[in-house]
Amino acid sequence: MRPIHLQIAGLQSYREAQDIDFSALTGAGVFGIFGPTGSGKSTLLDAMTLALFGKVERAPGGTQAIMNQAEQILSVSFTFELGHALGVKRYRVDRQFKRGGDVSVLGSLCRLIQYRDDEAVVLADKAGEVNQRIQDILGLSMADFTRAVVLPQGKFAEFLTLTGKDRRAMLQRLFHLEPYGDRLSAKTAARFKETDVAIRALQAEQQGLGDASQAALAQAEQRLA
Repeated sequence: MRPIHLQIAGLQSYREAQDIDFSALTGAGVFGIFGPTGSGKSTLLDAMTLALFGKVERAPGGTQAIMNQAEQILSVSFTFELGHALGVKRYRVDRQFKRGGDVSVLGSLCRLIQYRDDEAVVLADKAGEVNQRIQDILGLSMADFTRAVVLPQGKFAEFLTLTGKDRRAMLQRLFHLEPYGDRLSAKTAARFKETDVAIRALQAEQQGLGDASQAALAQAEQRLA
């Protein structure tokens, strides 16, 4: 994922609207975000996560107290690109929140847009649909994203110490290996079950027909003679 543009207002220390153009920075390949402690570096990463998934990893409950205390509206807009077999695809996620209490916020707007030939096409405009489409587009859940792409403070150790099951599930999503992992296992299990049912049916039918071995056939011919 390549960040293109980020706009935030009312998020934590960023009270007034701020626009960040990443296109000039990413053109060099590698760039850094520098500043003293508390200057808002991590908030920029929070803004990306909030735009994509509607939550902030380090915020209690995902959205508690993320709005600037002097504001009633929080808005974030994030434009990014993804490489694809057919070329580069560009998307934009817009979210807006309003104050619901002293620390709680409520979502009031959510929209996912894809740019196609300079035309903005709305792919989803409901929070649940946007969240699902983002996960499908990125191939990552929020947990995967904060472990592999945006690592909040203190999360790197968690990434390294994931258990076998959680690590396997994350790597499957990260490298799009589901067809060779869970899906293949499920398909194999289904085929095994179908085959087992067929074998049991044949065994039941065979028991109904009785003994049809060569020795039993010879004895039957003797009795008939």
